[in-house]
Amino acid sequence: DWSSVSAGRLASGDNTGSIHVWEPTDANVTDWNIDCGYADGHDGKSVEDIQWSPSEATVFASCGGDGGISVWDTRQKPKPAIRVKAAENCDINVMSWNRLANCMIATGLDDGGLKIWDLRHFDPKGKTNPKPVAQFTFHRGHVSSVDWSPFDSAMLLSAASDNTVCVWDLAVERDAEEEAQAMAENESNAEIPDDLPPQLMFVHQGITDPKEAKFHSQIPGLIVS
Repeated sequence: DWSSVSAGRLASGDNTGSIHVWEPTDANVTDWNIDCGYADGHDGKSVEDIQWSPSEATVFASCGGDGGISVWDTRQKPKPAIRVKAAENCDINVMSWNRLANCMIATGLDDGGLKIWDLRHFDPKGKTNPKPVAQFTFHRGHVSSVDWSPFDSAMLLSAASDNTVCVWDLAVERDAEEEAQAMAENESNAEIPDDLPPQLMFVHQGITDPKEAKFHSQIPGLIVS
């Protein structure tokens, strides 16, 4: 992942659990300084995704095949500043750091789950594991991409191997009275299934095994998959 705060700074991970931070040596990027001092964050399992903090130049987060989330500070090595177990017996495939609400991270799991985390609930001492502030099990295949909207802090995009791309609005809550009124006014309305999350705004089907989905950074409402 490229840092949005420090120009030219890149973080990459590999299948052995190692993370490398790359810094260009000059403005023309004729060479790189590579810091390989981050190797104790995922128990030797693969690093699946990395996200730089949208507000802090030295902080990034990683997720991996150990089912964990590690938050790193480049000034503190070789161990992560915070490390939590975020999934049991399941890889965390992808993650996205909210650019508007900087305390929020979304993760997509190999079992199809989506989990939303508040970093303020992470214990720096590692004595307790936090609980996600929201989680969804709508996808029926592994999640291959998650992305927060750059225009709305509650809007999330996900894609999965169940051939769907979904748009979520986490600010929405189910209103039983409103649903009952809508049913009474029009009996042809279909009843909403109990297992359908009210936060699910849109489902695009007919795409085969999407690998990536992103909000456009300049045009609200435009998505590329």
